Amino acid sequence: MSKKEHIVIIGAGLCGSMLALRLAQRGYKISLYEGRPDLRTTDISAGRSINLALSDRGLRALDMVGIADKVLPLCIPMHGRLIHDTKGNTFASNYSGRKGEYINSVSRGDLNALLLTEAEKHENVNIHFNKKCINVDIEKPTAEFQCYLTKEEFTVDADVIFGADGAGSALRKSYYLEKKFLFSYSQNFLTHGYKELEIPADQVGNHQISKDHLHIWPRGQYMLIALPNLDGSFTVTLFLSYDEGEYNFNNLTTIEKVREFFESEFPDTLPLIPDLKNEFFNNPTGSLGTVKCSPWYYKGKTLLIGDAAHAIVPFYGQGMNASFEDVVVFDEILDQYEGDWDTVFKMYQKTRKEDTDAIADLAIDNYYEMRDHVANPIFKEKRKLEMELEKAFPEEYSSKYSMVTFNEHISYAKAMKIGRAQDKALLNLIADKEIDADLDMKQILQQVQKETDEILEEDKIARLK
Repeated sequence: MSKKEHIVIIGAGLCGSMLALRLAQRGYKISLYEGRPDLRTTDISAGRSINLALSDRGLRALDMVGIADKVLPLCIPMHGRLIHDTKGNTFASNYSGRKGEYINSVSRGDLNALLLTEAEKHENVNIHFNKKCINVDIEKPTAEFQCYLTKEEFTVDADVIFGADGAGSALRKSYYLEKKFLFSYSQNFLTHGYKELEIPADQVGNHQISKDHLHIWPRGQYMLIALPNLDGSFTVTLFLSYDEGEYNFNNLTTIEKVREFFESEFPDTLPLIPDLKNEFFNNPTGSLGTVKCSPWYYKGKTLLIGDAAHAIVPFYGQGMNASFEDVVVFDEILDQYEGDWDTVFKMYQKTRKEDTDAIADLAIDNYYEMRDHVANPIFKEKRKLEMELEKAFPEEYSSKYSMVTFNEHISYAKAMKIGRAQDKALLNLIADKEIDADLDMKQILQQVQKETDEILEEDKIARLK
């Protein structure tokens, strides 16, 4: 096919930059538009970064575009969770019972900057910053932009337009405003928001708490997490209700009330966050929501991808990984149907949507797990048994978390189906005291597999009703 086609990508975030890089490698002419300034020259984080957890699905995409070796030096391996109770005690919970399986803390800004630089190396890529998309004519297709600096409005013609412009996508908005086809759309917000804080490095630049873990302070109705940064600091995120409970964002209006909250619920963090007042009252409170919509495409002219098609909450650490996997899946579809955009888009959605719906649901599940369950004795016993099974039978057993995070060849939908059944099987066996400590691990594995198969069969029958 002719590679003279002009592709416009709206949004130069992680997904848009990855997509631009991959399509440029395939020879397409790319115009990448971003509403914000160039993050490589301007700090645009504004307290909304939420550190990223890079895992196998994301690494697969980075391998595909040939830059994994440049990304890994930006990463800090996290081998498990470190749970903090209200008395300052901690206990560790590994992510996997297998060796060499861990997730990586990486700066959103550093990774995005690298992707932009790599994309810009291609002569067939032009990146335009401070250009906000205000409308897309999906029939032509054309995209209308406004320059933040001059306020000038201008229109760009394209052969194909991709909307990689996140949860507030201008392309998605055009889908339901133009009413050219039946478009289903939902955006559901959690009752909790988030605020970012910081644990700085110590006086010699070292991390003040373990850098080998993702730290969690689970408190039922609220939660604090912390991820390590290369400079010795931690990005800390408080997840809290807007208006429910004794403490919420609406009633934490004075530093005295905020300190009372932290002294009661997170006492071991107070000495670690010296700038609590400034950060709490000056950093924005962000919202957390899930976007689902259909269809993602209009004819062979426009396509939603990444968060624009399926934004999720951050509690499985899969938002970026899922968006990167979008590009991998799209690239595989393009291998089969290149030259026919309509078929490419149809097959991409058919292949991908079930999985993005699944990871959205799993992310909500993990929100409650992290907030409410990680310190529960039965859950702790379940997690310990999962680790033992993975260690003893690395090829035969994987927890739901491992299937989602470390096995990019298992789809999200399959991981959710099997993983939920395994979770139910383990919790039932533990709660009913049906796992005999005198049995060897092989017998326990068989017991868990049998119970899991029975639950899967019950689920199959139930769906037939």
